[in-house]
Amino acid sequence: MDNDKEKKTAEFYERLKVELDNSNTWPAEYLYKFIMPSVGDNVERVENAFDNMGAVIKTTKSKTGKFTSVSVDVTMNSADEVIGKYKEVSTIEGIVSL
Repeated sequence: MDNDKEKKTAEFYERLKVELDNSNTWPAEYLYKFIMPSVGDNVERVENAFDNMGAVIKTTKSKTGKFTSVSVDVTMNSADEVIGKYKEVSTIEGIVSL
């Protein structure tokens, strides 16, 4: 079962790389959007992933405060760099990439 999930994840990132390369001239502005539970240091971990990159980060809490949306506008140098950041933040529990 894990193997199947890993294979689907790898295929997703391969498709994303092709789409990113087809629709961008690198370096390019890229907008990441995430939603995550408003617990612990989740938001801080996303902010730290983009530290010292000149990123513009906006956070918004849900009406109930249970979730936080994070938008990160940043210049990236390649599709591989974009995907690398997605993989880096994917370790945050409960994070959803939009």
